[in-house]
Amino acid sequence: MINLQELSNSITSYQITALIDTALCIGAGGSSGSLADKPIVRNSEGNLLIPASQLKGRLRHECEKIARGLCWKICYSPNPQTMCPQRAGLTGNFERSEYQLKNYEEQHHCLICQIFGNPALQSRAIFDDLICTEEPDNLPEVVRPGVTINRRRRIAEEQKLYFLETSPANAQLKFTGHIHLSGAPVYAAALILAGLRHINALGGSKSAGLGWLHWKFPALALEQEAWDFLAKGGVQ
Repeated sequence: MINLQELSNSITSYQITALIDTALCIGAGGSSGSLADKPIVRNSEGNLLIPASQLKGRLRHECEKIARGLCWKICYSPNPQTMCPQRAGLTGNFERSEYQLKNYEEQHHCLICQIFGNPALQSRAIFDDLICTEEPDNLPEVVRPGVTINRRRRIAEEQKLYFLETSPANAQLKFTGHIHLSGAPVYAAALILAGLRHINALGGSKSAGLGWLHWKFPALALEQEAWDFLAKGGVQ
């Protein structure tokens, strides 16, 4: 049961900016307004955007890898059955005091679930869509042709020509948004910043050179306490 008196409205927001070094291809099949088979995603005002769901999912994946590297047992997302608190088929020491939360005494939630949430625990980190700061009228439509390759026969498939819409190449476009943290654990900022440093590309056709970027990092508060806590991953 949720007690409204106990809910906290303290939310801290941090601006985050992605600078696109090449061209970006984050598309959605079925979108209209373009001749491309996979148009790039836009908001209702026509601005290019990077969906928050894609950024959050990718960042969670990178944070999971870092936490496992520090010897913390982490559940396997996004399958709810292998995520906390169920963790079907998983072994390892999830019964740690660090995985216990107030009001969740009967459950344990790994470090990543405590930041990004799971089916039984709400996320403490909320992400905005990253919106391109350039006016849509200043961005020409760029459509790139492609063809499906048969890897076994090493030839191009017949009648498999397609077209992708991308942002203009090498335009150093800025995509900005915010990360909102509410009741996040002390180590959240350290993991989020480390995870962002591991994300060098987003969207499709990364192997073809699309979507490569670098970040203007948010001014998250880093405390020595966070590093000391993360260093205890292997301690039983």
